[in-house]
This record gives sequence, structure tokens and C-alpha cells, in this order.
Amino acid sequence: MALRVLVTGAGGFIGRVLVARLLAEGLNGRRVDRVVAVDVTVDGLADDARVRALPGSIAEAGVLEQALAEPVEAVFHLASIPGGAAEQAPDAARRVNLDATLRLLELLRAQAESTQCVARLVFASTVAVYGEALPVAVDEDARCAPALSYGAHKLAAEILIADAARRGWVEACSLRLPGVVARPGDGAGLVSAFMSQLFWKLARGEPIVLPVSADGTAWWISVAACVDNLVHAAGIDTAALGPARVAQMPALHLSMREVVDALVRAHGGERRALVGYAPQERVQRLFGSCPPLLTPRAEALGFRHDGDADALVRRATARSANVVKGAVWRG
Repeated sequence: MALRVLVTGAGGFIGRVLVARLLAEGLNGRRVDRVVAVDVTVDGLADDARVRALPGSIAEAGVLEQALAEPVEAVFHLASIPGGAAEQAPDAARRVNLDATLRLLELLRAQAESTQCVARLVFASTVAVYGEALPVAVDEDARCAPALSYGAHKLAAEILIADAARRGWVEACSLRLPGVVARPGDGAGLVSAFMSQLFWKLARGEPIVLPVSADGTAWWISVAACVDNLVHAAGIDTAALGPARVAQMPALHLSMREVVDALVRAHGGERRALVGYAPQERVQRLFGSCPPLLTPRAEALGFRHDGDADALVRRATARSANVVKGAVWRG
């Protein structure tokens, strides 16, 4: 059977890197014959005859049906309306984040029952499922108490996906993503946009005022390491995840000062004077007060973070920049 892969949210920051990676390196040692790439905007994806680009929201009638017109062996479900945007448009967010996920599971069930092809589903969940009242350290058994609609939608989707896996309709892994950097653009709709803007502004020699303190701590991972983990999730024994079928993606626990120090080492000492701090209470609470993130079970399964702040800077900017230019990063 030809290896067909569906990527929802394929036109986004992580999706573009993932599509390029699948085309260049395949999946689980196999060449990918077809990538069905779905997103509201799919312009600028890799120029490759194996890409079938489907423009449209996954919440629109018929879009997922078109995407699954032929059986697929793997699905990377990245599409979502994130934090701040979801708070402003809760009904639209529910349709994309939750209703469309349920429809995707229904279609994958139909595929499994009609063709005996049980797809591997990798779902991009989020650390937002933990909420704001975090313990002194967040481990893999931390209680989920979402404080935003986005986190609630993702947690509900995790439960639905685990139930579909229990019934044998999919092989599934819900992978909880931390702050992924360095996203190009202004990060509209993301409270955490400043985390990526810091990388690009200092690289260009532009000033930035951060809405958290220099000692504020957050969870960080480069887009390179994030995609490594997504691809890895498509090849693990999902039974090792337990009945919840959830893994917490490892991440570096770094202060803003530590990240700025790494950027200064990469771009020059004069960059330090470009950084100012004006903490905002809500942003500090969400992205400047994160406790250590403990992920021994995920690491035992082969999931990894970047290693250190210098590698984070190198991998975050190199991969993002190369994908924007249309090249494939192989570091």
C-alpha cells in the first residue's frame, strides 16, 4: 500500500516544517508517496508532486471528507484555533478544535471498518490543559484544569481520541506541546507570541520589550525538536502510553535571561541592550511562572527536547528560516 499521510494545519508554522520533513525523509523508514495537506491557506508548501494541497477549514463541510477520499496510514492533526483567538471566538474555536476532531475520528473509524487500514493518529495537544494553578513541578501525572477554552477543547479531544484508540479505530498518540519557537510573523492570537519575536528581533538587531520579567521561566522547544517528536510519535508502541494515549513533550525550563544570554552569544554582545522588561500580570502568570517540567516516561520512549539554550537558539531560527525560504533543514 502506498504510504499516504494527512496533515491538518499543514500551512502553519509547525505544519510546513513537518510536510518538508516527511517529503525529504519519509516516515518510519518508508518513503511517503502522498502528503494530503489541509489548511485554510496552503500557498507556499513544498513544490513536490506528492503534495495534494486542500485549501479550507477542517470545520467546513466536506473538507475532511475530501482529505480522506483515499485511505491514509498516518494523520498528523495540527489544525486549531489557539489561546487568545479561541477566547475571542469560542464558537468558531469549538467547531475547529473539537467538532472537527470528532468528525475526523468518525471518518477514520469508517476507514478502519471498510478497508482494515487503521491509521496512526498523532494529535498536537497542548500544555494549556494543565491550566494556571500549577504545582511546584509539573510531572506526567499532573492534574489537568484548563483555564482557557483552548485547553478545554484539547483535553476533550484527548479523551475522544483515547476512546477511539480503545475501540481499535485508530492507533493514537496525543502529544502535549509546550511553547514552540521561533514562529515567524507577529503571532496574532497567541499570548506567547513574544517568545518567538524575541528570537527574530534580536537576530535583526531590533529592540523588544518583553511582557515578563528577566527571571520569568517558561517551557521552550524549537520547531526542529517539536517536529522530531511528532514524527517519533508516529512510530512508537502506543500501548506504552497507557489508556490515555498521552505523552508530554519534553521541554527546556529556561528563564528569559537564559534565552537572551544564548541569543547574545549567537548574535553579539550589543544585542543585550535591545531587550527591555515590562511584566504584565496575566502574561507573567501564564508564560513567566512555569515550574520545572518532568517527563521521564516520555524520555524513556525516545522523546527529546533541544538539550540546552544554545541548541534551542540554533535549531529554532535555522529551521524556521530555511522552511520560509523553501529549503529543507537537515540538522
